[in-house]
This record gives sequence, C-alpha cells and structure tokens, in this order.
Amino acid sequence: MSRTTTLMMVLAGVVLCGGANHCRPIEAQAVPQPDSQAPEHFTLDEVIHLAEANEPLFAVAAADARVAALQRKDAQADLLPSASVHNGVIYTEPNGQSNRIGQTANQPSPVFIQNNAVREYASLGALNETIGFSKLGALRLADANLARADAEAEVARRGLVATVVNLFYSVVSQADRVLIAEQALDEATHFVTIAQDREQAREAAHADVIKAQIQQQQRQREVSDAHLAAEKSKLELAVLLFPDPSRPYGLTLDPKPASLPDKVAVEQAARLNNPEVRSAMASLRQAQAQTYAARAALLPELGISATYGIDAPELAAHGPDNTKNLGYAGSATLSIPVWDWLTGERKIKESKILQGAAKVTVSNAQRRVLADLSEFYAEAMTAQSELASLDKTVVDSRESLRLTDLRYTDGEGTVFEVVDAQNTLIAAEVAQIDGKTRYQLALAQLQTLTGKL
Repeated sequence: MSRTTTLMMVLAGVVLCGGANHCRPIEAQAVPQPDSQAPEHFTLDEVIHLAEANEPLFAVAAADARVAALQRKDAQADLLPSASVHNGVIYTEPNGQSNRIGQTANQPSPVFIQNNAVREYASLGALNETIGFSKLGALRLADANLARADAEAEVARRGLVATVVNLFYSVVSQADRVLIAEQALDEATHFVTIAQDREQAREAAHADVIKAQIQQQQRQREVSDAHLAAEKSKLELAVLLFPDPSRPYGLTLDPKPASLPDKVAVEQAARLNNPEVRSAMASLRQAQAQTYAARAALLPELGISATYGIDAPELAAHGPDNTKNLGYAGSATLSIPVWDWLTGERKIKESKILQGAAKVTVSNAQRRVLADLSEFYAEAMTAQSELASLDKTVVDSRESLRLTDLRYTDGEGTVFEVVDAQNTLIAAEVAQIDGKTRYQLALAQLQTLTGKL
C-alpha cells in the first residue's frame, strides 16, 4: 500500500470520527440480517413428543401394538365365511367316440377319463365356513395379545418419558450450575482485587493475595468443568430429539413448580392407569386363552361349503338342447379329533403352568405400584418441604459473604473467612438447584406413574 493511500485512509477516518475527541476505531460490520439461526426453545411436553418420534425402542413397541391390532382384526375376520370365485377352462383331446354318458349325443368324448368333456368351462362362486371353538380361542388370544402389546407400548413410553425428564432437568440444572460458577469466578476475581489493593496499602500480607489467586484459579477450573458438563447433558438430550445432535436449542422451564397433588387422587389414578399391571393382567389372559384354545382343539369342527355357478361344456346358463348348466351344490363336513398322542392334554397343562406364573406377576406388579407410589410421593413431599429452607440458606449465605467482605476490607476479617464464606454460598446455591431439581423429578415421576405425563 502506498503512503498516499494510507494518508487518505487516515484523513477519511478523522472525518468519519468527527474530530479527535470523538474518534474510536471503525470496525467492518456486516449488514444486519434476520436472526434465522437463533436456537429454538422447547417445553418439557414438546421435548417428550420429539423423543417419542425419534426413539427406536419406543417405535418398536408402538409398531408391535399396531401389528397386534391388525392381527386381532384377522382373528375376527376368520370367524366370518370366506367367499371366492373360480374361473377356468379345460380342453382335452377327443378320443374319437361320442355319446358319452352324461353328454349330448353329438358331443365328442375326452381322451382322459377324469375329465368330463373335451371342453369344460367353470365359473363357480364358493362360500366356505368352519364352525368350531378353535377360532374363538384364536380371537381370545388375539385380544390378550393386543392388550399386552398396548400395555407394553405404554410401559416403553413411560420409560422414555422418565429418561427424557431426567435429561431435561439435568440440562436445566447444569445451565444453572454454569451461572453459579461464573458468578463465583466474578466474586473470586473481585476478591483478588481487594487483596491486592490492601497489600499495596500495606494492610494485608502477600499471602492473602496468593490465597485469593488460588481461589480464583479454582473457580476458573470450575467454570470450565461446568461448561463441559452442560454441553454433555445437552448432547445426551439432543440424541433423543434431533437427527443432528449438534443442533443448538434451548429449554423453557416453568419458573413456578407445580404443586403436589393429593395423595388419595394419585393413588386412585395409579391403580386405574398402570401399564405394568395391565401388561401382567394381559399375560394372565394370554395363558387363559391358550388353555381355551388347547381345549377347543379336542372338540369337533363343522365345515360348510356352498357353490353356485357353471361347470359345463358350454359357458352358458343352458346347453344347446336347453340343458340347465347354472346351479348350486352344498356340502358339510364334521371333523372329530380321535387321537393326537396326548398333545392337546400337554398343551392344556402348559397353559395352566403359565397361568400360575402370570398370577404371581400380577400380584408383584400391584405391590410394585404401591411401593413406587409411596416412595415417589414421600420424595416429593420431602423435597417440597425443603425448598423454602434452601432459599433462605442462599439469602443468608449471600448476606454473610457481603458482611465478611466488608470486615476484610476494614481489616477486621481474615482471608480464610472470606474464602469460607464464598464456599458456603456456592454450596448453598448448588443445594438450592439440586433441591428444585429433586422436587421436579419426584413430581414428574408421580405424573408418569399416573399417566399424566
């Protein structure tokens, strides 16, 4: 660049500054653009819906439930008659003879005796139905399979909800911890300045400055660790939500936690709407349906078939001599099981064994619901009762730190008292965050247990 060009740029800068007294560096600025890259914020309900659309285990459980619903429709349809239409034509080489039994005098005879005519046309509608208890057993089993698949899908959904809730509040908690760490670093940096000022005024020893700097370095490491933990928690949640886990996003949390519901109402909702109990009951019904099907296999079945149409040498309602070609036929078959080497008896015993195991599972699931309900409700009550105490501890710790700083500045306190007050405030703020998270998680567990979340 030439000296002339440089001088022109300096003069232009002075003109733009409006004089030396108002001059400041001029930086190149981009033309303001709409903020299309601002991270989108999601509530807890929105996060749960996103996770339901992307989590593979829940997708498999939901698919199993839909397949079970289709299989139940198939079992229902199997109870109804089936209808079909058969159309065909058979040509057989003539054998040189005519006037075969059952044919017109001028009709040539086929060379194969199993065929009825040289040209045979068939257009038959068939209606078939099998009446027996085995199909009812299949329907009962399909009903039980559907009930269990629905219950297992709900179990998978609630398990996913529990995971998402934990990750959601973990992200929120880690973000709060970052703020606490940054505030603690600001306080440590401020204290370093105070200690250096007192050292220069010969009011404090150099050891106070060293202690303050050590505290500042510790706070810097805590800030780095807090940012790392926050980033990890956001990535863990993003894996469940987005195709690209690196997508930036934010979370929106209700600033006022919901109140704890009445325990009686929670118990009633948990008893009526618990997927683990429903799954166990469906397993019991499966075993009962298998017993019914095994017994039904030992009973007779009646098969009924009706046919209507044409099976004649001409594809017409009447033959050349006005013979009737269009007609119907019917048949009935009664199948009676006689001997199956006791296979049916063994299947009945197998299903009864499964019934016994299913009853134990139902009882255990019911007890587990009551235990979980008592545990989660007690956890929520304890956490809720401690929230006010944690808030007061934070307020008192901040006031204690303020007074300790003043005492140190006035030469009445020691550096160890200041450091202890700083640590006490950090511990109180972290405990406050943990207490809020504990209550929110316990409340979410109750809502998940009752199906409200």
